Amino acid sequence: MEELKKVVKSFVSGNDIQVAPLGAGHINDSYKVSVDGKEFVLQKINHSIFKNVPELQSNILRVTSHIRTKLEARGVTDIERRVLNLIPANDGKYYYQDEDGNYWRLMDFIKDSTSFDSISPELAEKAGEAFGDFQDMLSDLPGEPLFETIPDFHNIGSRLAIFRKAVKYDLAWRRPQVQYIIDEMERRAEKMRLPEVLNELYKDGKLPKRINHCDTKVNNILFDSKGKEVLCVVDLDTVMPGFVLSDFGDFIRTGANTGKEDDTILSKVSIDLKIFKAYTKGYLRKAKKFLTETEIEYLAFGARVMTYMQVLRFLTDFLDGDKYYKINYPHHNLYRTLAQWKLLESMENNYTAMQNIVRAVNYETY
Repeated sequence: MEELKKVVKSFVSGNDIQVAPLGAGHINDSYKVSVDGKEFVLQKINHSIFKNVPELQSNILRVTSHIRTKLEARGVTDIERRVLNLIPANDGKYYYQDEDGNYWRLMDFIKDSTSFDSISPELAEKAGEAFGDFQDMLSDLPGEPLFETIPDFHNIGSRLAIFRKAVKYDLAWRRPQVQYIIDEMERRAEKMRLPEVLNELYKDGKLPKRINHCDTKVNNILFDSKGKEVLCVVDLDTVMPGFVLSDFGDFIRTGANTGKEDDTILSKVSIDLKIFKAYTKGYLRKAKKFLTETEIEYLAFGARVMTYMQVLRFLTDFLDGDKYYKINYPHHNLYRTLAQWKLLESMENNYTAMQNIVRAVNYETY
């Protein structure tokens, strides 16, 4: 812990510094820090994934500053709990690079808050409002477009190309185990015409790119300690331009799953239409005012796209030898792949119902 304390001192000074692990994220390492009683969150940024840390931190600073301005205009009084606050390092930069080349950042810890890994329809509706409001507040962010912290992160065409490269080279010698899944994913790519559909709509101006969170899990929302009121959206590493159907769809993929993302009992995995409807209600309540009708029409499609994409991502990492996602046991990425494929099949079987829910909720909000 002495090395971590040294990192903390690169941001703030103090006599009594305490550091303890915080959470279990897939990508970054997080720690809760106390400096003479004041609490912070210290994160080691995974710069093998986020290759341009200065631009990453610039994105977060721009986004949080703009949200803070919006909250002030609304008359919000407890802003320190409603938006993340980055702490500059001693040299004025919003990151610190240690002697080993590792990048770190420090943020205020938001007290009396909680997050959830499981979800109910009531919680899903609040989550929909939170992410819808997040996009709304950032819909008029001035200046140049945000930097793409992970280029083509939600670009299905790019994900297919990366997947096909992994299949071709089979670096971990695992292709024979999963050839049947590979075939199913290729069959769906042809059937859904995913890259062509999205690109054609974008070129026609019917599907604009907006500022997305790009990791819309329910545990990326902080609630008050009683779990009743949304405080703020966190984990802003992937905030960048994208299609809103991706943000909507990724929440449905993670939140409206009756099983776990890596469930080994596939019979537990399916789309929860009650959660889907509740999230749609909350989301459109906040986001409808800036969405086009085409964006709304493609929200349900977004859930299928994002689930299909996640099958590709887990399967790609499995074929590459588990280089991207942290794994807890051998073949963890294979179990993730199978569980996401099962969820995709459930969405395909319930797709008409999902579309009807979106249309009904959209009609109700007029």
